[in-house]
Amino acid sequence: MIDFAATRRLFHLPEGMIYLDGNSLGPLPVAAEARVAGVMRGEWGGQLIKAWNTADWINLPRRVGDRIGTLIGAPAGSVATGDTLSIKVFQALSAALAMRPERRVVLSDTGNFPSDLYIAQGLLQALGRGLELRLVAPEDVADAIDESVAVTLITEVDYRTGRMHDMAALTAKAHAAGAIAVWDLAHSAGAIPVDLTAADADFAVGCTYKYLNGGPGAPAFIYVAPRFAESAQPILSGWMGHEAPFAFDLDYRPHASVERMRVGTPPVLALAVLDAALDAWEGVDMADIRVQSTRLSERFIAEVEARCPDLDLASPRDPHARGSQVSFRHPQGYAIMQALIANGVVGDFRAPDLIRFGFTPLYLSEDEVVDAARILERVMTERLWDDPAYATRSAVT
Repeated sequence: MIDFAATRRLFHLPEGMIYLDGNSLGPLPVAAEARVAGVMRGEWGGQLIKAWNTADWINLPRRVGDRIGTLIGAPAGSVATGDTLSIKVFQALSAALAMRPERRVVLSDTGNFPSDLYIAQGLLQALGRGLELRLVAPEDVADAIDESVAVTLITEVDYRTGRMHDMAALTAKAHAAGAIAVWDLAHSAGAIPVDLTAADADFAVGCTYKYLNGGPGAPAFIYVAPRFAESAQPILSGWMGHEAPFAFDLDYRPHASVERMRVGTPPVLALAVLDAALDAWEGVDMADIRVQSTRLSERFIAEVEARCPDLDLASPRDPHARGSQVSFRHPQGYAIMQALIANGVVGDFRAPDLIRFGFTPLYLSEDEVVDAARILERVMTERLWDDPAYATRSAVT
């Protein structure tokens, strides 16, 4: 069993703050500062351009990708890191569409993160060919998969409510209909057990600044099933995805692996932070993480419902049907969250009326969960949220 007191010491956590927003941005790993300082002074500062070879910067995206792969059930050599999640969605979707040129429909759901839908809309418009983005309610996805669908583009865990799709079942349904399955793991990687191999997923993408604690704007990752490693053709074919980047050929020849999904020069400093953050996951069993996160979220729901009758649970009540986050509804949700933050409990707000909380066992204790519920009770019973200062919306909610 994981020693969660020990893993907590691996992170910088501000004194007096209960942090329930690791589902949006993870805290700073203690090891990251020293790691980046070493890269900056010893490698960049001391070796300059030589460090691409002497410090093996050039292969850092692959090494970090393999470390992420161990957390998502992906074999070595099937995950690449770099760029942003939106770029990786674009790559995966474009490659998947090229595999089903005779079909016209990309199927997604109304619970998907809007950026994924924006990327899909822009890509389909650019490609033409009468391509259609078809959206259905999350609970209707399985019934909407038919032989008109080229690609299913699904986020496993709903960013608003934590509602969780059955990856294995929907992938099997997609394959039975002849479609390609693309999964977004933004709220899955590091939060719940994921096994891309067992689920037979075709492509998967994800960010690393949430549960993986890679820092704001940390590089994203992309998984390509080994069976497609030598055939997937993303539209974005950058020089780092070339078979021989330093041959400087004028024509693109894709690398014969997931490396073809690399685009531009790797962000070495950002990857160094992410690499340090992944140290916290060494020896961690995601099944243990899942047991503890369920315990924390169940305790929080029980405490909040007993203390705050004006809040309505928006997340699935069954813990097996949700990820590692819980949301409640209230018409004054934004002001409630601002008052809560002002009183030392950090969660976030999602329009139109959701207050959202993430449960991250590596650094969150059950005592903190109970204390957070008590503070939320005070915010509600004393109407601390009913202050004009808390109604003014910031640029980031």
